[in-house]
Amino acid sequence: MATTVTSNKKYLVSGAVIAVVAIAAYGLGRVYPPLGPSAGTVTAADRYVSSQIQEGDVTLGDTSVAELMQTDAFEMLVRDPELRALAASPGFKALAGQPQVMAALLSNPQAFSALAANPKAFEGLAKAAQSASALKPQAREANAKLMSAIAAHPAAMEALASHPQAFAAIGNNASAFANLASNANAFRDAVSKAASDARMARNASAFQQLAGDNAAMNALAADPKVFSALAANAAAFKALSGQPQGLASAVKSAAAAARNLQSAGVSSSAIAAIAAHSDAFAALAGQPKALEAMAAHSKAFEALAGHPQALAAIMANGSAFSSFANNANAFRDATAKAASDARMARYASAFQQLGSDNAAMSALAADPRVFSAIGNNALSFAGLASNARQINPQLVAAIGSNASSFSKLSNAAQLSAAAKSLQALDAHSLASSAAAAGRLNAAASQAVLANPHAFSAMAANPKAFEAVSQRSAAMATLAANQKALSAIAAQPNLAALMANPSFSAALNQAGVSSAQVN
Repeated sequence: MATTVTSNKKYLVSGAVIAVVAIAAYGLGRVYPPLGPSAGTVTAADRYVSSQIQEGDVTLGDTSVAELMQTDAFEMLVRDPELRALAASPGFKALAGQPQVMAALLSNPQAFSALAANPKAFEGLAKAAQSASALKPQAREANAKLMSAIAAHPAAMEALASHPQAFAAIGNNASAFANLASNANAFRDAVSKAASDARMARNASAFQQLAGDNAAMNALAADPKVFSALAANAAAFKALSGQPQGLASAVKSAAAAARNLQSAGVSSSAIAAIAAHSDAFAALAGQPKALEAMAAHSKAFEALAGHPQALAAIMANGSAFSSFANNANAFRDATAKAASDARMARYASAFQQLGSDNAAMSALAADPRVFSAIGNNALSFAGLASNARQINPQLVAAIGSNASSFSKLSNAAQLSAAAKSLQALDAHSLASSAAAAGRLNAAASQAVLANPHAFSAMAANPKAFEAVSQRSAAMATLAANQKALSAIAAQPNLAALMANPSFSAALNQAGVSSAQVN
């Protein structure tokens, strides 16, 4: 840009910049294909070299920042004046300093940008997520059970969800409705006399409305076993039934996720495991090449997932570990001397624990090519490094047992849609549990219903999002740049770059600062 950036532009990128950023992101897709085999690799091209790098800026042996600066994605960002202007704005740099927040924002930029336009609403939702986050483990366990039941009976569950008050009444007393499972017409007969049926009398009007819905009644008549599924998971459904709208939204989201996963060929048992770890699955679904690599080397990744700090270090600096792919024993030897190995020294204890895990080391020795798989997709995996603690061995096992489904890039859109639906399920389930526990008031519950994906992401990293909500520049940048962020999010490699834990340090070392944008 020919003119100096004004102080106002330090906080907001203009409409013209947004358009050019979108075009630049499109150009990046052509230069640096989103799903190409060279993702994250270092090429021999003349790269950006900054005189700003100082001694001590990079931890000894950690080449992640330097290698990030050598990627095509970073090269385009620092050389394109409009992308650089966006990256240099104080608000963007505040976001870049929180890699998990950045990854969440890019997974659903429309929702977050719209919410950021009302900072008070953003702050309120972040505080609600903070209040509810303590209940997340219990909610996740319940979600797995809910998902198993709903995936087996999606049409019937959706029929009930279309009448929230009646559904909540059933969910509150599911065992009392179990006997309706053996007769396709039993429920129809019962609701026709709702006022005199002890199970329904208190909510007779709601049941009568259900009875008058022919499509819903036909779905229930076609699958009366749904009532036995409800009874078998009575506690999980009862926990949500205090919030009828939340229950209905949770079930609809779960049914949508189930359909997408089933159409991709994912098994029922894997669907339940995925539902229990929706945050990690959402991150993986956003990086199809990394997900494909994980499916192809699932046993090795399962071993690494049992040691999350070591996994995070490997993901963040994948190219440095590629050499282990050629020698099954080299990695074991290196972990024994982790404190003196430049690649591992910072997390020596974590690597030593991994090295002493015989089962894990056997799995890695059986498939050392896992290291080249990570190195060949270094940028994608580095963008997932901040999520390493969420990548549970059970989730990896589920992915591995359905490897063909997760290794088909043609399934990427279905898996991404399923991930978003699972995040909505997570949000509705957590909010209902929190409301029942007195942690959320009615206004907060309504805010969750209106912003389920944002709430789910916030609940996964509540402190980080609450901190962002206090940064006015970050909020302004987020609110003003929906189109630019959406264009960036459409390119997995660029999204991975910006979610990379080393991204903020790379910006600093490249000299990208608001004072230098012109």
